[in-house]
Amino acid sequence: MSTRALRYSKAGIIVAACFLLFTLPPAALAQSEKTANPVAQFSGIDKITGKIIKFDVYIDETVQFGALQITPRVCYSRADNAAPGSNTFVEVEEITLDRKIRRIFTGWMFADSPGLNAVEHPVYDVWLASCKASSDVPAPES
Repeated sequence: MSTRALRYSKAGIIVAACFLLFTLPPAALAQSEKTANPVAQFSGIDKITGKIIKFDVYIDETVQFGALQITPRVCYSRADNAAPGSNTFVEVEEITLDRKIRRIFTGWMFADSPGLNAVEHPVYDVWLASCKASSDVPAPES
């Protein structure tokens, strides 16, 4: 791509961004308050069986899915009309065949973009489905 074409390409992106910025209503630009939730709901797939399940995990509790241990540390959501949606900070560890625990993921997962930071393991994939205020699963004892 020539320098001139690149310059026009960047200019087009800037013009489009300014157009969106000035045509959106002010309410859409305002940051909505995030809500901390006590439960993170994950989806997981076992690639061997092809089975997909949803499971709830309370914050700071560890749940085992196959050879993976999932521990959400926070789970935030925003109002339905605000972007972005639910996100969680999670730690995922793998139990290896020689019974050692190895951290394979630490970071943020986003329900609106499950492919962005999903855990992709040779046998299991895990991603955030949503953050919830309650669960049918009994809360762990303190």
